[in-house]
Amino acid sequence: MNINSKIYIAGHRGLVGSALWKTLQSKGYSNLVGRTISELNLMDAVAVDKFFAEEKPEYVILAAAKVGGIVANNTYRGQFIYENLMIQNNVIHSAYVHEVKKLLFLGSTCIYPKQAPQPMAEDCLLISPLEYTNEPYAIAKIAGIKMCESYNLQYGTNFISVMPTNLYGPNDNFDLEKSHVLPALIRKNHLGKCLHTNDWNALRVDLDKNPIEGINGSHSEEEILSILDKYGIRLNSSDSRVSIEIWGTGKPMREFLWSEEMASACVYVMENVDFKDTYSVDDKEVRNTHINIGTGKEVSIKELAETIQAKIGFEGELVFNADKPDGTMRKLTNPAKIHELGWHHQIDIDEGIGKMYEWYTK
Repeated sequence: MNINSKIYIAGHRGLVGSALWKTLQSKGYSNLVGRTISELNLMDAVAVDKFFAEEKPEYVILAAAKVGGIVANNTYRGQFIYENLMIQNNVIHSAYVHEVKKLLFLGSTCIYPKQAPQPMAEDCLLISPLEYTNEPYAIAKIAGIKMCESYNLQYGTNFISVMPTNLYGPNDNFDLEKSHVLPALIRKNHLGKCLHTNDWNALRVDLDKNPIEGINGSHSEEEILSILDKYGIRLNSSDSRVSIEIWGTGKPMREFLWSEEMASACVYVMENVDFKDTYSVDDKEVRNTHINIGTGKEVSIKELAETIQAKIGFEGELVFNADKPDGTMRKLTNPAKIHELGWHHQIDIDEGIGKMYEWYTK
């Protein structure tokens, strides 16, 4: 790529897409293209083809996806598999038809089996069953990897797949029903702190910016307390103590990567890595050409929650509900492949949580 190349970022307002946009701009890339869902519905094949025909992007980064945490994945199973397959199929195929020079497809480490060897290297793919709660989403992402591989092998395209570990950062989703664990814990601790300190002004400001099921800052205290209670943020009327419920035992281990570092890795791959670099020329069968993007470090959900609690200053109680599912117990990536290709992460979780909460409160 050069600084004048036309680069289309699908999902440019999301967590990763916005970080990619910012990173590319900081490096001098000025010909960036993005479309909101109201401007271009990526599930509409005709509209996507028309967009590619008119805009003629030279490079494509496919960061658009329907995403969510364990609750959303398990609840909206049909939507997660259908919408992600449609988005991927349309963008990847149009990139081939309109002769895009390089495409980067963003997947997820949930593609790996529930009982995958730890840490998970790229060759763990499809060796045993997936985690049930996010199986539809994972299958869609696996299909995206195989579509890129297959088009490369049949048509000679240069489509690369990267598998980020759990991401967090600016423009994350803080919806308590649909967000991933880290932003959900940050918001729950923030709202819990507001309740605990009786700071109703800050609490109402938060709800005005991001209502919960239509409940915003203009609603009554009773209505607000009711919706917070539904999502596990509870005020004990007898002693005014506040508790936060967290799904599962707190024992699962998770790895987290700052979204702007993921963007840095993606741009590095776009600038320096081609499909031929993702496998050995001696391989009789070309498989597992995707690239893990991670830190190789992990933390338990309990440790994560306690770190967030300390950073935010919430003095209430964290309650782990063992009747709720834990999900996969361990999901640690092996980042050896991306290290060999020349990229390493810099920001660890403690620093990242501080940066995340500072961004959220602003």
